[in-house]
Amino acid sequence: MRILLISAYEASSHKAWANTLMNGLDQHEWSYLSLPARHFAWRIRGNAMSFAFDPQFKPQIEQEYDLVIATSMTDCVGLKAFCPNLQNIPWVLYFHENQFAYPASDKQQGLVEMQMVTLYSALAADLCVFNSAFNKDSFFGGAQALLKKLPDYVSPDWLNDIEAKSQVLAVPLDMPTSIESLVETSLASEIEESGKLPEPIKLVWSARWEFDKGPDRLLAMLEELERRKLDYEIAILGEQFRSIPKEFDQIQAKFAHRITQFGFAPSRADYLGFLASSDIVLSTALHEFQGLAVLEAVALGCVPVLPDRQVYPELFGNHLNEKLYLYHSDLKDIQSEAERAVDLILRVVRDDVKAPDVSHYQAENLLKKYDELIDQHGCQNDYV
Repeated sequence: MRILLISAYEASSHKAWANTLMNGLDQHEWSYLSLPARHFAWRIRGNAMSFAFDPQFKPQIEQEYDLVIATSMTDCVGLKAFCPNLQNIPWVLYFHENQFAYPASDKQQGLVEMQMVTLYSALAADLCVFNSAFNKDSFFGGAQALLKKLPDYVSPDWLNDIEAKSQVLAVPLDMPTSIESLVETSLASEIEESGKLPEPIKLVWSARWEFDKGPDRLLAMLEELERRKLDYEIAILGEQFRSIPKEFDQIQAKFAHRITQFGFAPSRADYLGFLASSDIVLSTALHEFQGLAVLEAVALGCVPVLPDRQVYPELFGNHLNEKLYLYHSDLKDIQSEAERAVDLILRVVRDDVKAPDVSHYQAENLLKKYDELIDQHGCQNDYV
């Protein structure tokens, strides 16, 4: 099948998803178009013009395809209008995130405009696929609430049909099995009979260096670890952009003696190595739709310590009927949240809590479902 795969804002996780599909389902003929992950607001609003009219994209855009798979930042309506050859074939819109569950910020100018572009694309697509149920529910809930606010000639019922046939299909974990053997260790073996904690506790935090990933909460958590005089070390990984929250400078200045890595890992192998050598993966996110970095760490043996919000309850909130990995989150009281997080870190170590099984997210399992989706929704025309 001839498939056009479009990533309108190629963040590192989006690129990894695209490569996993193309490499894992190479029986199909793929064409891949992407735009850099910068100028966020412009990228959402202008990507259709960029793809349709920039000479570097025209040779691929003008080919004939059996299916288009596009990320949810893609302006499907604009591309269909500009490219007649893409109008009468199926479109699958894949949601890594949505613009309706974004935390409040003073940098949200144009948010409704971005929401409307995504809403138009959902209405124009033949199928919407989400990486989590949390993502799906927050998108349709937010979109319906927006439609109700508009002055006239709109109905929230417009989304009912597409919501009914939408699917949840996570981003696959493409993890090399050779690393998994490196992490078969037990924290309990490091605890002395006196009850002392292992020295040091090895932590990892990996997320975009932006305000919605909670750097202020990470700072408070590290300060709480210091207050309790715990011996730990931490690798702070993640993708960085032009504007970096000030908390990262404070973290680097105050905790340099604890930090084993500060910033994007030099390579994928180095990144996986930091995960494999850690005991616990932390998240402080205010904005998380699948938690791919957390899942990768857990796949390599890290125990997750996570706030009880966003997608995390869906991933880990009912493990063995206990919330083993979630601490109560308090959006208004960062210090209280930090204390609960450190309480959970202590419990994880002292009780020798094990990492949960996330093998169902591995590419070898999920790619079968992607292939079924492609077979069901792609057209089988032979173009002349």
